[in-house]
Amino acid sequence: MVLTPTVAIEHPRFTGSPQLADVAAGVAVLGPGSRGDGLRAVQGALMDMGFALYGGADGRYGPDTARALRNFQVHAVGAAFPGVRASGVLDAVTLRALEALAPAQGSRGQARALPSPFYAGQPVRVVIALREHRTFLFDPEGRLLDIFPNAVGTAATPTHPGLKVVRAKLDQVATENAGARLWNDRHVFGARLLDLSWVDGHRSGEELHGTSAPALLGGDVSHGCIRHANEDILVLHDALAVGDRIAVVETLQDPHLGVPVTVG
Repeated sequence: MVLTPTVAIEHPRFTGSPQLADVAAGVAVLGPGSRGDGLRAVQGALMDMGFALYGGADGRYGPDTARALRNFQVHAVGAAFPGVRASGVLDAVTLRALEALAPAQGSRGQARALPSPFYAGQPVRVVIALREHRTFLFDPEGRLLDIFPNAVGTAATPTHPGLKVVRAKLDQVATENAGARLWNDRHVFGARLLDLSWVDGHRSGEELHGTSAPALLGGDVSHGCIRHANEDILVLHDALAVGDRIAVVETLQDPHLGVPVTVG
């Protein structure tokens, strides 16, 4: 008889799952072909942390789950979890990182390793992490309000890192008119658009906007703009004012960001 080693799973989101117990013990990984309640719990945690998972928490491993796991693993590598690789499969080291970072059941956000709401000493309302495809929204006092999945520029048309400001806010009618004028598609920018300039006033040619293709969130697919789900861009549009600062970084280890925020 072969005995399976026991590794304690402590996060309430993941306890009681034989599937995840095998992952924690290092005798299984969740990848192509996997399905089950343990995988559903992992998917739910990733969504609550702001990683894009268009198919939802359905307990089935597919391309959306692989992409969400890779984006989380990129974050975990930067958050100093040794051994994590951006493989897109759930192994023991990735599960340990997820246990450490996932919020409590029924909560959104992240337990620790959040970005600082300061860039080069200036307060910002939003931090956009390009490589992990997440947008962090802070209130004016620097408290995290929510984390949203995004899609950013391709290698040929990248989203440029740096400090930017909201130059203009477009409502739905203006957003649709801009889509029709620029792309002959009234819905290409989704429900809202926030035009960005560099902090020195020069136009950046980039915007925060919604999308007509939510299945592409979590990837590098745009012409440089930062896309969000339509329900999320509504929140960002309502929360932000003209002149608010937006920090765009490749990773949360960007030296311009202040000391990372630790929450209870």
